[in-house]
This record gives sequence, structure tokens and C-alpha cells, in this order.
Amino acid sequence: MEALAVRLSQLDAQVEGAIRVVMFYDTLMRRRVDLPALARASAGLAECVAGIRLHGTGRSIRFSPDGGEAPAPPAPGSTTVPVTLDEEEIGTVWLERAGTPLPLDDVLLDRLALAVAGVVERYGPARTTMADPALVELVVSRDTEEAARARALRLLGFAADLPVHVVAVRSRLPLDRIGGLLCPSRPVKAAPLAGVGVILATTVDRARFPSGVRAGIGAADSPDRSWQQARTALRFTTARRPVVSHADLGALTLLAEVPPDAVRANADVAAIARLADSPEDLETLDAYCSTGSLRRAAELLHLHHSSVARRLEQIGNALGFELTEPAGLLRAGLALTAWRLLDD
Repeated sequence: MEALAVRLSQLDAQVEGAIRVVMFYDTLMRRRVDLPALARASAGLAECVAGIRLHGTGRSIRFSPDGGEAPAPPAPGSTTVPVTLDEEEIGTVWLERAGTPLPLDDVLLDRLALAVAGVVERYGPARTTMADPALVELVVSRDTEEAARARALRLLGFAADLPVHVVAVRSRLPLDRIGGLLCPSRPVKAAPLAGVGVILATTVDRARFPSGVRAGIGAADSPDRSWQQARTALRFTTARRPVVSHADLGALTLLAEVPPDAVRANADVAAIARLADSPEDLETLDAYCSTGSLRRAAELLHLHHSSVARRLEQIGNALGFELTEPAGLLRAGLALTAWRLLDD
């Protein structure tokens, strides 16, 4: 490295300076310095105040070039760079230089940001939500040996004596945001896997899922079985019921095991498929099956109960059975659920 630095320094003075900055931070990392030491050394190198802030703690570390803590209030950052870990922004580093930034300020801050991420990953507090998908897959795969699963959980930050709940999600919202809302003060990790978002959390509060998220919650003690349950529960979610726990499905989970061809061949399901061409009728049937009551369905639809009654009569004629009878309501609910499962 020293020989390479000498050769490159002959090409350009700025290149030489950049290489010296890189070597400076490489030396700091070999010495395993902490965050205050990084900020102090950076301030001395830059000859101005240097700062580090981690979003998870809210704490700012600022040092002056003389090696002492910088006085408050902080000056506006002349140059700022985000600190990222596992593709998630966990903090910020900056210089408080009076006047125009110097040519090597960006290089210095880039290396400082990398060093901060390395320190946080090694010593904590690693408050990131996004995790290595390979580690998450080890946790939820049914083929993983228990020793490897335990090690993966430990690397993800989960203590051996804490339960781990598995959630399968579909949403346009970032996974780290969903995980942070779901479990704000306890360990939570997330990663995309097989086209579905996986969230591992020590607690799951269904009321904390943001709007627009479809989520299935596993109930088994083992993460691999809980993952399978979570994916099954996700298939049962609807716009009216966006969060479903596998524990609440009971015998309905048997529908998920019926071969798709057998489902499509069923006369009731085929009738529901034809009904899908009319979103209004499908919404009416869904409201009625969800509530089991004509009047409560009318409330959901913001319609008069007589209007809903007329719609249900027409839908019943199309399906070929009486919806207001208990057996008809059961048939319609099962057929509607089975038809929806065909889309997953």
C-alpha cells in the first residue's frame, strides 16, 4: 500500500492527498477506535469542527481541531454525508468549516462515514431495521439446522431468551419504515425474500401497521413454521381486512391447501369469478360475508338496507342459491375466499 501510494502521488497532488486520507482512516479502523475518537481525529485532520450524529440515539458528537469538545450551538455544516449500514441511513457526519469547503472535504467525510458505519456494526448501537436477506433466509428456512438458525438470530441482534415473531408483508412503503412502526423500541429486522417482505420482531402490535400494508402474522414458536404460516395468512388479507393472524384463521387455512385447478373447477368459485366483472356486486357480497348482517353491510357500504337487500337478491340469483339463508352465506363466504386465494 505504501509503495502504491508513492507511485500514485507522483501523478497528482490531489490524488496523493486523497490516498493519505484513506490511509489515515484505515489506520484508525485498525486501532479499533470509538466514535468520539473518530470525530476528534477527523477534526484534527480537517482543521475544523467535525461532527457525528446517529439517528437511533439522537446524540451528536462534535470535536474541535484542538481535540476538545466543540462548543454549542453547532455551526451550519459546510459539507454533510449520510452514514449507511445495510443500505439504511443510520446517521450523518459533517464538517463545520467557515468559508468554502476544501477539495478533500468530500473524501474525508466519505471515509469518516464508512468508519462510523464500521464502528456501529462492530460495537453498536446498530439500530438499523434492514438486514442481510441471507441471514433472514437462514432464520426462516425449513432446511436450516437449529444451530445455524440460532447463530443467524444472534447475528441479527435477537437474544436467545426472546420470542421472535415472523410477519409477511406486501406494501409500497419501505420495509424499514414498517418495521420501525411495528416494533419501535425492541429488536426488529426486515428484508425482502421471494417477492415478499419479511419482518422479524420480538413483539407485534397489529394496531401499529400503517395504512396500505397487507400483513400476515405467523403464530408458531419456530421461525421457519411461523414464516410458512405468515405467508399463508398474507394470502387471506383483503382491503377490508389488511392484517391477518394465522391463529385467527382456524380451519380456513385448509382452503390454502386445495389445488388451484380444483378450486377453479368448483361451480360456486366459477360463479364468483363471473361476478368479479361487477366491482359493485363484489363489494356488496364482501361486505355481507364479512359482517353476516344485511344492516351492518349497509352501514359499511353507506347505503340503505333496502338497496343492499335488492343487490343481494340479484347476486343470489347469479350464484344460484339464497344468500340470506345461513347455508347460502357460508357457501358464498367460502367461495369468495377460495377465489381470492387463486390470485396468490
